[in-house]
Amino acid sequence: MPDHIAKAYDADLEELTRRVAEMGGLAEKQLADAVDALVKRDTARAQRVITSDDAIDVLQREIEEKAILTIARRQPMANDLREIVSALRVANDLERIGDLAKNIGKRVLALPDDFYPQKLIRGVEHMSSMVLSQLKQVLDAYAGRNLGKALAVWNGDEQIDAMCTSLFRELLTYMMEDPRHITFCIHLMFCAKNIERMGDHATNIAETVYYMIEGRTIVDQRPKGDDTTAFATVARG
Repeated sequence: MPDHIAKAYDADLEELTRRVAEMGGLAEKQLADAVDALVKRDTARAQRVITSDDAIDVLQREIEEKAILTIARRQPMANDLREIVSALRVANDLERIGDLAKNIGKRVLALPDDFYPQKLIRGVEHMSSMVLSQLKQVLDAYAGRNLGKALAVWNGDEQIDAMCTSLFRELLTYMMEDPRHITFCIHLMFCAKNIERMGDHATNIAETVYYMIEGRTIVDQRPKGDDTTAFATVARG
């Protein structure tokens, strides 16, 4: 590859990495703001979370367009192609995290006013802080091409699943004890599930980092808790 082409290609990769980092920062803020709106019952902030999701969607489209143009112009192979594919994968996961944060914002607007148990709210807040930490760590792993950090996030997903399952069980108890609490508990359950899914997307990014660095996918089964029983109970009503 001639030197001027190589420099242009490096600039393309740097631009992709910069946009993914910007998108990651927005996704982190979306998660933090959505949970803060839930904890404080801040409907104005919840509305801002819903509205600001558009900025994440715009960045994802820009990353896709930049990646396609780079592939068409530079025809990268091997490691270089993996860098571009990885940027696309990470952007897709970050876009889904933004969507899930927006879903929480919508739930905040729909919550009833007569019941707000602080114990359960604190449980959701604690779970979200774990997911936010995972997201920050995996984005650092992506930016720094750090395999160790990525694997730490990958191995930590099970703890988030276990916390989600525990919270589901508490919510079920509240619903069985007093049917008047069902509406609130269902909304909070879906908020918790959205946060748990964000953790899954952070783990997806960790797998992408592994692929980008190692040139292959992780062959081990992802550590995963099981919240299906608790969630299925609610679904059956």
